[in-house]
Amino acid sequence: MSIAETDTPTEPVETVDQEELARARRERIMKIARWTLPSLVMILTLLAWHLYVTIAEVPHYILPGPLLVGQKMIEDWAILWPAMILTGRLTLLALLFAVIGGVALAVAFTQSKWAEMSFFPYAVILQVTPVVAIAPLIQIYVDNAFLAALLCAWIVAFFPILSNTTIGLKSSDHNLQDLFTIYGATRWQRLRYLAAPSALPFFLGGLKIAGGLALIGAVVAEFVIGRAGTGLGLASTLLEASYRFNFGRLYAALILISLMGVVIFALMSLISHLALYRWHESALKRES
Repeated sequence: MSIAETDTPTEPVETVDQEELARARRERIMKIARWTLPSLVMILTLLAWHLYVTIAEVPHYILPGPLLVGQKMIEDWAILWPAMILTGRLTLLALLFAVIGGVALAVAFTQSKWAEMSFFPYAVILQVTPVVAIAPLIQIYVDNAFLAALLCAWIVAFFPILSNTTIGLKSSDHNLQDLFTIYGATRWQRLRYLAAPSALPFFLGGLKIAGGLALIGAVVAEFVIGRAGTGLGLASTLLEASYRFNFGRLYAALILISLMGVVIFALMSLISHLALYRWHESALKRES
């Protein structure tokens, strides 16, 4: 070998990590599939629905086609939009009061065993009693239809907040509890710096459940109150459409209720992610 050959500088060779490329490829596929697959299922379902109604010549008062439902949603938007706003306001207020009442009572339960032993059994009884059975009684004693429906929705959404928050407040690390005892921490300091951070993931999990239950409670309450002749929200609109055999409007109202549930769950999930993604194990992203 000559001296010239040995002195020639060699260019650095870039090594490609095949494992990293495969991981990046999988992540791209998953991101695309996360939106593509549900959209594809929806498109195929609507297409199958349309073909079945058209080919079998199903009457619109039995099963309206998706085109008729979309047409009715546009034509009756002046009726559906105010009803949706009313149902949404009822749901959000019920969820807000459920959060306030559930968190306050959970704190009281963890601060006093006497309070927990006294009131928790009645919270369980309130949860397991069907709201359909309670709603007519509430309507008798509460004159305002909106307040009666709000109370029904609150009863349904209240327990998940109470139960999850109570469990979370009791789930703080025992070693940290001993450390707070050594330093002579007050009850308020224990609650603020130890119990509350430990309870946050549990509370947010209960919030996701309570959001959907608040909508369910609102719809059930509107059904019961709507049967008494009081128009209130999307459920009452749906009930009225069934009486008039206006199944296009009925399906449009049903679709809007479902969309409201999806939006509420997405909003609760976003709140949970923003609160936890920096520090909690359930929200941290790790390399697979």
